[in-house]
Amino acid sequence: MAELEMPAKTHGVGVFLELRKRLQSGLVIVGKEVAGSPAGVVVTGGDSSLCIRTPSDELSLTLPPGVAFEEGSCIPTPAGESCGEELHFRLRISVAQSRNEEASDSVMETLRAKETYCFYCQGCMTRLLEDRFFKRVLPLPNGNWNAIVDDWCCHPDPFAKKLLPRAEDCLLGDTFVLLAKDDSCEQTLTQEVSPVSSEDSQDSKKPCRRLALISCKSCSSMLGEAVAPETLKLYITQVVVEPSVGDRKPEATLNRSLFLERTVAARLLELSNSLSTFHFSVQTPDGKAFFLLWLLNSDSIVASVPETCVGGERSISSPSLHSPSPRAVRALKLLYIACSDTGIQQRDIVTSWEVNAIGHPVVLPLKVCEELLQVIDDSNSALPASMRCMRSYKVTYLKL
Repeated sequence: MAELEMPAKTHGVGVFLELRKRLQSGLVIVGKEVAGSPAGVVVTGGDSSLCIRTPSDELSLTLPPGVAFEEGSCIPTPAGESCGEELHFRLRISVAQSRNEEASDSVMETLRAKETYCFYCQGCMTRLLEDRFFKRVLPLPNGNWNAIVDDWCCHPDPFAKKLLPRAEDCLLGDTFVLLAKDDSCEQTLTQEVSPVSSEDSQDSKKPCRRLALISCKSCSSMLGEAVAPETLKLYITQVVVEPSVGDRKPEATLNRSLFLERTVAARLLELSNSLSTFHFSVQTPDGKAFFLLWLLNSDSIVASVPETCVGGERSISSPSLHSPSPRAVRALKLLYIACSDTGIQQRDIVTSWEVNAIGHPVVLPLKVCEELLQVIDDSNSALPASMRCMRSYKVTYLKL
């Protein structure tokens, strides 16, 4: 089996940690530029932390509440083909159960009936919709319900009529919310018809589908679509939703990449749990698959410290006073393939997923698909070389 072509060497990984809560075990990878041999690495536990001492530095990683290292359990393990560049260690952890550890602050989990909310543009934090009170917050049918109806109905689609919200409704899709427009929309939102793509214009048999795109009037960020004259479709990757409490303003906007990563990771986990699926096809609104995701596990706790931040100018005796300890965080571990990949095996996998309808559709605007793939590629390139690929797939972590 041909291997994936490895990406050009990026910044070296100094220390990488992955803990598995369900298995109560973990893997530590230390670059040989940081420590030349296993004897030069000592792992101990601290107060909600994991301490990794190397010849040039002592690194303290903050662990989530309830997770603790079992003293004396860290042992060297073979690094396989990467033995020339990496040192691998296995360890054990103990995990105390916490009721709130799985809590999510995603848009879908935030919205509740009989509550009032404000919607903000994630790009510039302009308030788009103010004091929206919802009598009903209802889930829409799952993402591919129209395709299922087409496959099983031998008569005209009885559900052809669009499901649209009433004035005080909020309808939840897989990656968007449907809301009724109100008078304030004219002051904060703009609407324009999407251009015809070159692909559509060349195919005379293909119906030309042009979307009424909704954008923020302040920063021109694309927020969603007008699916009907009085209905807004806002993607959860483009807006921030906060309960309406007095004059309180949301916290400073997150870095765009981090917001996108956390929002999509939280939604993938929710969909996986509710639909019992682990395969996802990230698609554009026209149904074209952009990349494929395979969720391996959702109980990972990861931390990665670049080689440049371990040792070098930092020292044990004079650590940086302004640099907090790196934090190990919950993350999804996924395999992925970009549908544009030209590798033979990758193209075969993409074709197999399409033919066999593998992968729950996750629909996002084209630009967001591109942004998300970049986030995923960046995560992959930051991993130790031994962890970037698994068979014909690439590996990535999305932080929750």
